Amino acid sequence: MTSTPTTDEWGIDASWLDALDEEHQVAQATIERLRGVIGTPPADLDDRAPIVARPGDALEIDEAQVVCEDGEVRTVDGELPDDFPLGYHWLQSAGGSRRRLIVSPGRCWLPEDRAWGWAVQLYATRSRASWGIGDLADLRSVRRMAADQGAGFVLINPLHAVAPIPQQESSPYLPATRRFLNPIYLRVSEVPGADGVDLEDDAGRALSDGPLIDRDAIWARKREVLMRIFFAHGGGEAFARWREEQGQTLQDWATWAAIAEEHGADWHAWPEELRRSDGPALAGYVEQHGAVVAFHAWLQWALELQLTAATAGMTVIQDLPIGVAGGGADAWTWQDVLAQGASVGAPPDAFNSQGQDWGSPPLIPWRLREADYEPFIQSIRATMAGAGGLRIDHVMGLFRLWWVPAEGPGSGGSAADGAYVRYPAEDLLDIVALESHRAQALVVGEDLGTVEDGVREALSEHGILSYRLLWFEDDDPAEWPAEAMAAVSTHDLPTVAGLWTGSDVAEQREQGTGTDEELERGRTSLLDHLPGVPEGASAEVAVERAYRLLGRAPSLLLSATLDDAVAEERRPNMPGTTDRPNWSLPLPVPVEDLPGHPLVQNVARTLAEGLSGGSPG
Repeated sequence: MTSTPTTDEWGIDASWLDALDEEHQVAQATIERLRGVIGTPPADLDDRAPIVARPGDALEIDEAQVVCEDGEVRTVDGELPDDFPLGYHWLQSAGGSRRRLIVSPGRCWLPEDRAWGWAVQLYATRSRASWGIGDLADLRSVRRMAADQGAGFVLINPLHAVAPIPQQESSPYLPATRRFLNPIYLRVSEVPGADGVDLEDDAGRALSDGPLIDRDAIWARKREVLMRIFFAHGGGEAFARWREEQGQTLQDWATWAAIAEEHGADWHAWPEELRRSDGPALAGYVEQHGAVVAFHAWLQWALELQLTAATAGMTVIQDLPIGVAGGGADAWTWQDVLAQGASVGAPPDAFNSQGQDWGSPPLIPWRLREADYEPFIQSIRATMAGAGGLRIDHVMGLFRLWWVPAEGPGSGGSAADGAYVRYPAEDLLDIVALESHRAQALVVGEDLGTVEDGVREALSEHGILSYRLLWFEDDDPAEWPAEAMAAVSTHDLPTVAGLWTGSDVAEQREQGTGTDEELERGRTSLLDHLPGVPEGASAEVAVERAYRLLGRAPSLLLSATLDDAVAEERRPNMPGTTDRPNWSLPLPVPVEDLPGHPLVQNVARTLAEGLSGGSPG
């Protein structure tokens, strides 16, 4: 029988359980190293950190004044009235201290009706008009196709911005910020003012001729043309008003982007006077480089216009990565809240004996509270904005994260030499619920892999949908929970065609991700979840069978990948590989041809029948 991990005042668990429920002790040197990174929480933190509550909750405070968001002043004494307004307020005690009061409904917004939809790697979803990469106009086309087919949502990869440098980051899950969008997704011809310059459209479309998505070449071409449009048009009064409304948050991003273009993607390597977002030298830099700063702000204005047009009339579920690049804009803005000397990862498991290091610096829990949860709030709100849905990658990170110490005392140089650090999960879940309620946006929690006891129950209590996969679940899809998004696979796992033909395991063998025995055992295990396909059948038959099985699920959302629907054999990402072109594989079918593609039509029809109860098992 295993014991419950002991958590110290820094939030560090002294032990952890693996997928087989075996307990492992964390080395004392690791604990000491992480304590040094986290720092000692101040003794009076609980007296000034935000209070997160729900209407009707008892509060451990004496009579106090609350200045509500709308300016109304209310008096609370002992508990919040049942009719207390939701939102972000300020509580002023009789002694003069001031702290944030966050009032949440406790549950996320959920739609009344079930729906099916497409999961799309937007960068891969190119049209004949694309400049080498799927863009927001292509998303608009996919959304229109989905609506015509009776779908209720589209799920997309993270669209967050990366550093605007010649060497573009390819992974959507290591952005420079979780608050702003990547201008590589702009349809250049639809940017305001584009009709006034020579777009050299033939050269742009020629970027799609290669077998891979070349982000470096695409960004170089798009940036050059976008800069010409900006200097010719500038956005006019509409952009000027929008920029003023966005305030300091946008100014910080645009300033970081301008400096990154000159000095590189990692703020740690910048001239010392530029390394802090609140540094006195920044005003002088912005004055000298005002046009470039304005350009990066203008790109965000153009992105908001195109995203709004692309998502109009349908729920588009945006993806929130677990973290950001350590040298990026969010890390620069919130460097006092993020850990210096540790990164986020995963402990050893059956798929990776050394564990995983994802490279993102974690938020320090007590410093996040001290910052009034603002970094978390802004990231959730920005990713949810205007789209109607949010998928939280590795949602278990709201409860605990595996911290990997950087090289030094207490680090063995491996992700295995880490420990779990606890987060104020109840507060974070209530904040997600408040933002969901305000945006009328559903929330899906990616709860795959090892999930500790109580997590799924807490997600359900807060109205956050679970994530269930045909490849992982042993139960018949008909037995899956209703409050879930059901799918066959994810971007990190084999496509149906790749699994069925054996090409995925062949590629894994080439990449050295496991022994022949391990790889064949893994493939056999996944094939066990795909019964009823005749031996020697085509990949298309296997795909149709997989989605017929998925259609049995009573889950609120049923999700089909476009990769499966065009019988693509290569998965978008193969974890653990370094020389594979992850996140750079285009779909073999252009967007214009998707609506008439026979397998796309069959998958859409199958899931629609599943929702109506007409799909056989």
